[in-house]
Amino acid sequence: MGASGWEYYVPYQKDVAAALEELQARVFREQDYYWSGDHPLSEDDPVPRPATIEELWEDEGVQEEGTHSILDMERVLRPGEHPRVGAVRPVHPDEACRLTGTDVLTREHIEVIEALVEEGWSGRVAVLHDGAGRPSELYFWGISGD
Repeated sequence: MGASGWEYYVPYQKDVAAALEELQARVFREQDYYWSGDHPLSEDDPVPRPATIEELWEDEGVQEEGTHSILDMERVLRPGEHPRVGAVRPVHPDEACRLTGTDVLTREHIEVIEALVEEGWSGRVAVLHDGAGRPSELYFWGISGD
């Protein structure tokens, strides 16, 4: 299927890992992901969607191609951890300043910070602020596939 990008905005919360879990549950519940079973070889042989995320990952097609969504991310990296496949890495204030001139990011900075995802099967998350400089959203984005 190749590589594809994804992005999501969620209300701000301090616990980014909890926000990731909630977002993944929503994406799964809303069926807002690619699943190879949606394209059966025959209309006479429909395949029901998995009932749980665990069942989804038991599917060989998902294991090979992913879901091309936030479901392809396993966890949020902690400060100091090296980037790795299947992980979401928070934008560090130094990165934000280097790219935008500020560490108080807003939606206006999205186009610039999107370049921070360079490799497939990885994601980033940034805290976005409102006009008064208060955290208001988390922006998750990344690339699934190679």
